[in-house]
Amino acid sequence: MITFAEPREVKVALEDVKYLADDRIAQVVFLAERLGKPVLIEGPAGVGKTELAKALAAVHDRRLIRLQCYEGLDESKALYEWNYKKQLLRIQADQGSDWSRLEEDIFSEDYLLTRPLLEAITTEEPVVLLIDEIDRVEVETEALLLEVLSEFQVSIPELGTMRAVSQPLVLLTSNNTRELSEALKRRCLFLHIGYPTVEREKQILLARVEGVTEHLAEQVARIVRSVRSFDLKKAPSVSESIDWANTLIALGIAEIEAADVTDTLHVLLKYQTDIERVAKELEI
Repeated sequence: MITFAEPREVKVALEDVKYLADDRIAQVVFLAERLGKPVLIEGPAGVGKTELAKALAAVHDRRLIRLQCYEGLDESKALYEWNYKKQLLRIQADQGSDWSRLEEDIFSEDYLLTRPLLEAITTEEPVVLLIDEIDRVEVETEALLLEVLSEFQVSIPELGTMRAVSQPLVLLTSNNTRELSEALKRRCLFLHIGYPTVEREKQILLARVEGVTEHLAEQVARIVRSVRSFDLKKAPSVSESIDWANTLIALGIAEIEAADVTDTLHVLLKYQTDIERVAKELEI
């Protein structure tokens, strides 16, 4: 594992895997690794929150374990569950056995199905654990995470406490659709990633879009910045800027004209009302 001596080294390492981090991102990542704390990353969808976790996994050559959050996520999908079918077969095979011995056997690790949180704790090799879109789960579900985030351990009634063999690097992302609990926030370093400046978005496009020229990258960055200033249902994200640049290159467009914007707004915007509003505001 790479050990960084200062935030600048984090920035350079991320650039090597084509993730352009600003000074704040580099500093928070440096502190998270130095202090052994999770990072809670908030910001609009598509600005590079999930990509940061992937980039850090690449930088450290670690496996990325991802827990995709959704409404209704529970312990059996986040932490662990028992392999009930295997347990039942074991019980049927030894119906005449002493129950206390059989119970001890079927509630051993051989019958445990690990889910992302427990897998990140029990794996021998260090990993990057991404808890993606944490704001999608109910407040009560956040309690499942607190022991993992503070102690890097999981308590299983039948087995006891399972502690981390190697501490994972943990990143949580949130699109800020609801307020997260104070208990969760207290355990994390906070990082907000917003929309980039025109210059930084241009550099991102140059790094991530094959064949893009400096001129086209600057045009895309400036037009997207202008579009974001409108009152939209969903403003275009960085990932959509990248898609739009790739679209323009695929269509052989080296200089963006008004008609080009009209013809490709559906790549940049995802709602018809937004497309119509932008077309009208830009008078194209």
